[in-house]
Amino acid sequence: MKYLHLIWAGLFRRKSRTLLTLVSIVAAFVLFGLLDSVSIAFSAGNSVEGAGRLIVTSRMSMQQALPESLGARIKAVPGVTDVASANWFGGVYQDARNQVISFAVSPSYIDLYPELTLPADQRKAWMATRTGAIVGAALAKKFGWKVGDKIPLQSTIFPSKASGGQTWTFDIAGIFHAKDPKAAGREQMLMFHWKYFDENNAFGSGTVHWYVVKVADPAHADAVANAIDTLSANSDHETKTQTEQAFQASFIKQMANVGLIVASIMGAVFFTLLLLTGNTMMQAVRERTSELAVFKTIGFSSRSVLWMVLAESVLLLVLGGSIGLGVVALVIPGMAAASGGMLPIHGLDPRTWGLGVALMLIIGVVVGLLPALRAMRLNIVDALSGR
Repeated sequence: MKYLHLIWAGLFRRKSRTLLTLVSIVAAFVLFGLLDSVSIAFSAGNSVEGAGRLIVTSRMSMQQALPESLGARIKAVPGVTDVASANWFGGVYQDARNQVISFAVSPSYIDLYPELTLPADQRKAWMATRTGAIVGAALAKKFGWKVGDKIPLQSTIFPSKASGGQTWTFDIAGIFHAKDPKAAGREQMLMFHWKYFDENNAFGSGTVHWYVVKVADPAHADAVANAIDTLSANSDHETKTQTEQAFQASFIKQMANVGLIVASIMGAVFFTLLLLTGNTMMQAVRERTSELAVFKTIGFSSRSVLWMVLAESVLLLVLGGSIGLGVVALVIPGMAAASGGMLPIHGLDPRTWGLGVALMLIIGVVVGLLPALRAMRLNIVDALSGR
């Protein structure tokens, strides 16, 4: 620490170059923080211990249907208090760009989500309307829908017997809201009756894509999950019971390998950062050859010069990286809020901080090692004579 003022002075000897390099480091760690946060959010939740709500899907694939009759057997499992089922619909409203997150659900589905509120009169109207649908407040606002509207959705998967094509018509019977901003992502959904879907689905009937299971005691969630999966063991419809977070991660992975995407982008970013900061440090040491020779002349050891250059490199990375991760910590809550709850991130994870600090130190040492060794081996006579 006694040489900190010398390290700081050397780092900002060329202020413009240092600031531009810092901006590049900040940008790299902002990107790292955002991508790693997304990756962690969609890869967490593999343990069902302590979960009060579980999702049951096919062990083969989330897209593989399960028999609707399995619901009654799941409800009979000790520790299960309620069961609801759902089918992915995949609706499009008016334009292919207007994707609507839509499900065909059993009547009790919304009861398993107490974080959602639906007025009693609208709930009654939905139950009484065969083609009725309930939509989240955010989705209704997006398209200007209101209770009583009749809306057509184009299914990307299921043709309708009623229309003879891909068009399904629904009557909006209710609009639900999320009690907690953390559950606001559910306001982007549309739900309609599974029975209406089952009767008009030209692809077959009597199947569902997943079950939602309410557990009486979250402490026994693991035992309940194992009991549910045992029901269909060695059958043609083996199940996989998991938490909602793990289910959402599986859903995302059906469309893209988040981990691979993050690793590929960050590999390219940090490789570029190595070249950039390495070049900066090489130039800085080359320009200060005579100064370093003077340090050695007045009594600084070769090892001291080595550590000073290394410290300068690490300090550069730590400064830029810390600012970058600090920016991410400030930005993430706003991003989560702007996504309407669809982005399941509530802050910068400590694991991201830990990995980020480790990367700062590793990259700092890697880019500073070669210039530091050059400074350590510097010959005083040659350096002072300009050779």
